[in-house]
Amino acid sequence: MLFLYNLIVQIADFLLKIATPFSPKIKLFVDGRKPIFQILESKIKPNNKTIWFHAASLGEYEQGLPVIEKIKTKYPNHKIVLTFFSPSGYEVRKNNVVADVTVYLPLDTKKNAKDFLSLVHPEMAFFIKYEYWPNYLNELRKLRTPTYLISGVFRKNQMFFKCYGGFYRKALDTFTYFFVQNEGSKKLLLQLGKTNVAVSGDTRFDRVALILEKYNSLDFISEFKNDTLTFVAGSSWPKDESLLVDFINQTSEKVKFIIAPHNIKSEQIQKLKNSISKKVVLFSEKEGENLVDFDVFIIDTIGILTKIYSYADIAYVGGGFGNPGVHNILEPATFGVPIVIGPNYFHFAEATAIVNMGGCVSISNKNELFDAFSNLIHNDDIRNEKGYICSAFVQMNKGATEVIMRKIQKSESL
Repeated sequence: MLFLYNLIVQIADFLLKIATPFSPKIKLFVDGRKPIFQILESKIKPNNKTIWFHAASLGEYEQGLPVIEKIKTKYPNHKIVLTFFSPSGYEVRKNNVVADVTVYLPLDTKKNAKDFLSLVHPEMAFFIKYEYWPNYLNELRKLRTPTYLISGVFRKNQMFFKCYGGFYRKALDTFTYFFVQNEGSKKLLLQLGKTNVAVSGDTRFDRVALILEKYNSLDFISEFKNDTLTFVAGSSWPKDESLLVDFINQTSEKVKFIIAPHNIKSEQIQKLKNSISKKVVLFSEKEGENLVDFDVFIIDTIGILTKIYSYADIAYVGGGFGNPGVHNILEPATFGVPIVIGPNYFHFAEATAIVNMGGCVSISNKNELFDAFSNLIHNDDIRNEKGYICSAFVQMNKGATEVIMRKIQKSESL
């Protein structure tokens, strides 16, 4: 099976290169990997001490950030090497300040794995949540590099638990310790004979809890809000926006709206702006405007949504009408904001939990959205109660980073 896997990787590499002229994202994926080894060779010297973190994409990076920061503090003389698999992660966070070297992860071939680890020579390796690359893991095992999975999630339908998944199960032997999010994941690993596992929880709670300690003010949002009840719709998709726009255009309530779409391509932004009958301003056009005069603020940039949530009285988080489902609800939750989402959230444990607790309302259509928004506008007690549930949920689930760090420190002392 490992031979077949390696053959598939080689074929995928060939097909991706052929597809680059037809897809900007694939072009980033392929072209971004061309200078990796030159970058590593120039930035990492043979005598450097390094620690490697791998994140599939942006969400996993955010998830691993609390651990990366703690490791960086504990090992100040080590270089932090961060890799991404996806352009949606790398292109957004390639200029991060927490890592000393940030690159794409070369495709999982035997040669790439050997060359990469020869140049990086990490003293520890961390994989965030998932992505189990057999060749990299096999090479790490040969090198006897302490390797950890953080915020891991295992499900019965994964390759490890299939009769033909032996080579994947073998790759798991590399891990020094598994830090998983829930008991279900632990039980599945125990079935494979993996006793080096602990339920640490999800490090995302630590990351969003720390947001409260950061500076979250944005003068232009304060000016726009002007002490008015404000909706913030984050990571919205066209289906979300069609419902939101209907409400915006029809409501007579004295409220303001901030929309931060997932897709900020100019044609999509203009289409959204043109669909709104009230006074709209774009982030890219805000200079010189008296922002208090506008009803709707469309954020056609990235990187500031978290701070914007701190101004929300009510949040709508997009993605719940598509696949894989709703986006990150923990960021508005940490600010104590009641949340409304679409119907597709069952694959996300935190969303399911907050819905069940009553802090988040799931809607399936226009009428339900109108009812949910109107209820939250008119009833201060309900709005405050739901917001409290959200913030309390984040606070009671933080602590995963501390569990991980204690275990790593204990392992080092043995």
